[in-house]
Amino acid sequence: MLMPRITVPAERVFPILRENILVDGFHLVVDLERSHGCYMVDALEGKEYLDCYACFATLPLGHNHPKLADPEFRHSLMLAALSNPANSDLYSREYAAFVEVFRRHAVPPAFRHLFFVAGGSVAVENAMKAAFDWKAQLNRSRGIDGGADQILHFRDAFHGRTGYALSVTNTEPLKTRDFPKFAWPRISNPVLHFPVDQAAVAGAERQACAEIEAAFERDRHGIAAILIEPIQCEGGDHHFRPEFLKRLREYANRYEALLIFDEVQTGFGTTGSMWAFQQMGVVPDLLAFGKKTQICGFMSTDRIDQVERNVFRASSRLNSTWGGNLVDMVRGACYLQVMIEDRLVENAARQGARLLEGLQELAERLPMVTNPRGRGCLLAFDLPDSETRNAVRTDLWQSGLATLACGPRSIRLRPPLIIGETEVALALERLEQVLAARHARA
Repeated sequence: MLMPRITVPAERVFPILRENILVDGFHLVVDLERSHGCYMVDALEGKEYLDCYACFATLPLGHNHPKLADPEFRHSLMLAALSNPANSDLYSREYAAFVEVFRRHAVPPAFRHLFFVAGGSVAVENAMKAAFDWKAQLNRSRGIDGGADQILHFRDAFHGRTGYALSVTNTEPLKTRDFPKFAWPRISNPVLHFPVDQAAVAGAERQACAEIEAAFERDRHGIAAILIEPIQCEGGDHHFRPEFLKRLREYANRYEALLIFDEVQTGFGTTGSMWAFQQMGVVPDLLAFGKKTQICGFMSTDRIDQVERNVFRASSRLNSTWGGNLVDMVRGACYLQVMIEDRLVENAARQGARLLEGLQELAERLPMVTNPRGRGCLLAFDLPDSETRNAVRTDLWQSGLATLACGPRSIRLRPPLIIGETEVALALERLEQVLAARHARA
């Protein structure tokens, strides 16, 4: 006998949830059936929202992409959902199919090893653990006492909210306050402000490099890795010069530390290339991924093989029950195939350039809009202060445009990779209407 379908009327969603959880997100009940493309539909009122939020930039194909109606894909998805096997010990055709597609289309040639897990924060943590293990074994092989127990990281970084990640996350104090953390070296972040003041950036980079060198000179054997987001998203969509990231590569080589790029937010086509680092002329040793990939984890170059019994060769050194989630793998493989077939990474670069040009034009006309910036579908601009930013976001929401905040006074745009010229024009139209009205009242 089939179990009855559990249904809840749209008008009961908020009352039920408010009785049990903190409800502080968007005021809509997302209609999973009627949402489509770059548009979310509110099941309460039927209103459509142009989605430049995309579930924290996790939806490369937007909502209900027609290619996801493929019966074979849906059959595989259902099989994975019905049992959810423990990938750490049970190997399936679906698991292998995902790895094959991921390796072929998303893993750059320099990367040899893969590790999968559920959650971006724990993806970064396991990359850190791989670095700790590597550096500690390297130290012991050279007769150096004491383990490697530090990660050099940067101000305004967001790497997650669990365990080790708390010690390297430092955006809003509320997110880490009163939780025990390690006092690891934290470096000034020489971020770019657009238009770029080259002298100011050069000075900021010199300061950061001096801090890095001082940290390694204090304890070169204790620092296992340099960890950075190629673009600091949560912290304010902060961009760096590629030359600075290349300096980090040099420091990692000089001081025998691993270079970790956290591309949980910047990866999988978001910036107009499969990975942001591919636009910057530097290859990290470890790369953490998540969000748009659906499955999370990290990949490693063969530099880690300098240690023979590294985490990819020692059984159970890194592990989790599900080794990710097979449902996410099936969905992620399908997403990736569609991205390649429809050239969506290239589309993100093309449409993102149009969006950025529009933001730059707004900044020229409206003094309250500053620092327009972006790569591909990862875009942001600044407003005078947090209060103004929050008010503008509310106005944008009421106009039918969903956005995200970041840093103390920035609005970020994260449209799906499928965004087209029509949606770009509509997003810019709504931005201009809201910002011009706010400017007129100022």
